[in-house]
Amino acid sequence: MNKYILSIDQGTTSSRAILFTEKGKVFAVAQTEFEQHFPQDGWVEHNPKDILETVLNVCKRVLSENNVLIEQIVAIGITNQRETTLVWDKVTGETVYNAIVWQDRRTADYCESIHSEVTEKLINDKTGLLLDPYFSATKVKWIIDNVEGARQRAENGELAFGTVDSFLLWHLTGGKVHRTDATNASRTMIFNIHTQEWDVDLLELFDIPSAMLPEVMDSSCHFGDCDVNVFTKSVPILGIAGDQQAALFGQACFEQGMAKSTYGTGCFLMLNTGNKPLKSKNRLLTTVAYRLNGQPTYAIEGSIFMAGATIQWIRDGLKLIGDAKETEALAQDIPVDHGVMLVPAFTGLGAPYWDPNARGAILGLTRDSGIKEIVTAGLQSVCYQTKDLQKAMESDGLRPSILRVDGGMVSNNWVLSFLSNILGARVDRPEIIETTALGVAYLAGLQAGVFSSLDELSDMWHCDREFEPTMSEEQRNQLYNQWLAAIKKVQS
Repeated sequence: MNKYILSIDQGTTSSRAILFTEKGKVFAVAQTEFEQHFPQDGWVEHNPKDILETVLNVCKRVLSENNVLIEQIVAIGITNQRETTLVWDKVTGETVYNAIVWQDRRTADYCESIHSEVTEKLINDKTGLLLDPYFSATKVKWIIDNVEGARQRAENGELAFGTVDSFLLWHLTGGKVHRTDATNASRTMIFNIHTQEWDVDLLELFDIPSAMLPEVMDSSCHFGDCDVNVFTKSVPILGIAGDQQAALFGQACFEQGMAKSTYGTGCFLMLNTGNKPLKSKNRLLTTVAYRLNGQPTYAIEGSIFMAGATIQWIRDGLKLIGDAKETEALAQDIPVDHGVMLVPAFTGLGAPYWDPNARGAILGLTRDSGIKEIVTAGLQSVCYQTKDLQKAMESDGLRPSILRVDGGMVSNNWVLSFLSNILGARVDRPEIIETTALGVAYLAGLQAGVFSSLDELSDMWHCDREFEPTMSEEQRNQLYNQWLAAIKKVQS
């Protein structure tokens, strides 16, 4: 009987289950999108039941549709949308409020109210992060301060806090396990990345009771076992990592200086800095890339909030296209310097601007502008934002000469060609672009003994296509300067 690793990839807009063979190849995929909730301007929520039910649904579907028995699953790995925050009852598992999504900006005023040089330094020195609504800490605080009775229950030890991985782990183990891994913990703004512990000073700053917190584990370890009521047989959960760190791992970026950029709902450029956390002078984040055998590996990361979500908005909001696949042909039909700029600051701007109050805009429209120009500007905005991150990394003395890319958008050859041109760097697309799910399959497989070492995983990485820059430096600079001018117009 063939054996498989089951990767649960719980993303911002969909949940997926992917079966990987013991050679790290994709065997089967099941995916389900779920509803996004926008109760107020800048607020983004998910119904926790949608998260859990879609995960269980895709797991069962990928098995049944491909005639795979639960006995053939050697391990489960979980990768998740990071920073998204849930608070639930430790006995019943019922959440006290919707999941507050990483894109949510409701705590911007609170962040502003506690902002000072001292606070910024405290947070940055301990966590590698910036004071921003993006991270989990202010979301937890908002929930326990705004849901009736929640603070008292939290202080009584009745409520659990977790990112999506913790929430899923708790439910998959029948409420027996409340844990997370170091990568997810490092995105909460209350975890000290140097001591690898929850930080007392930060818990006090945000007034978060320590009784709510999960135990922090290595990214590859025995987290717990699935309850028999979930899949009829207990299966060990052996790998957990936040989606971007999982993608770095799946791209086999194990050496210092290696970098990947993931194009999913958002875009995240991450560069491995080895066993030392490097501090950015350009508002990039220092984060845990992965932790194996108690030893953390660190990374520098730039986060962009709207990548694939921009194309989703063009499809569902503007209804200019019926399917994201149409964008490649539309972009190929017009020159790259068509004059339209789309700045997708729908939920503020991420790195390196960190402006929660900026809002989106389409600039440079004329009577000649149409669907092709707006769609192409949406695709280009993702590449320009990556250029922003590249420039920030360069200023920190870090410049990857090759960028490994992954995520749904990288199947678009036009996007990768333009990306290579605007970066002036080689872009490599791997054979497996589902590297987020692959990374956590690798982590689970290492713990299960399916894979022996990082060297073995490096040998399994294969390039599908390389994209080399062909654009002149003059045109590259001209286009990028137009982007920078557009950014200035939307900043608050």
